Amino acid sequence: APRASAAQRVQAWVGEVLASWRVFNWVQPFFAGREADVPGQTGQTGVLLVHGYFCNRGVWAPALRRLRAQGVPCMALTLEPAFGRIDDWVPAIEAAVTALTRSTGRPPVLVAHSMGGLAVRAWLAAQADAPTADARVRRIVTIGTPHHGTWMARFGHSPNARQMRPGHPWLTALAAAEPAGRPAHFTCFFGHSDNIVFPATTATLAGADNRHLAGVAHVAMVERPEVWAEVQRWVVAPGH
Repeated sequence: APRASAAQRVQAWVGEVLASWRVFNWVQPFFAGREADVPGQTGQTGVLLVHGYFCNRGVWAPALRRLRAQGVPCMALTLEPAFGRIDDWVPAIEAAVTALTRSTGRPPVLVAHSMGGLAVRAWLAAQADAPTADARVRRIVTIGTPHHGTWMARFGHSPNARQMRPGHPWLTALAAAEPAGRPAHFTCFFGHSDNIVFPATTATLAGADNRHLAGVAHVAMVERPEVWAEVQRWVVAPGH
């Protein structure tokens, strides 16, 4: 993808100011518990939403409303402890995937923003049998996930922030634990205007379907229509 133009950088900055104010001052404080999970019924494909660093399930409030209106089974997690190790969230993801699969009879689509994508990869890696683990998901869509770390993580000192530093042993071990074909199950959205996860290629995986989002920064990526068109494609596609 081409480098961001000056106009795209301005567009991304304005969009990020608005998105960040809305997320951190409105939807996360007041909507984290307001939008209920919808487990769904047999024969549907569910969606599990996994948030990123310094967020909670409130960031997904618009998505939960939209999915519910479309009749799509959906669940969103609040990962706790918020500043623990990324591995600490594996049991919560396991429980949510199990619940969605039990209610629908189908593997869910997992949608993860930022650090949430690393938590999903850690959940997959924690399972003993790789082919069985991969078969438990319909698709994994990551949005601005620092798959190879991010320069900005050097300013964070919590365990999970340190794990996201480029070259951290945890990231190296995670990649080493993954089978060669696993990225084929991923769609990775990245952007050259991402102000948190950069350089942009750190949000991609070799062998994944890597999609560039132009003129949009980190938090605002969550609501981009391209992301939700991709999610919908996997929810309705045949071949479950």
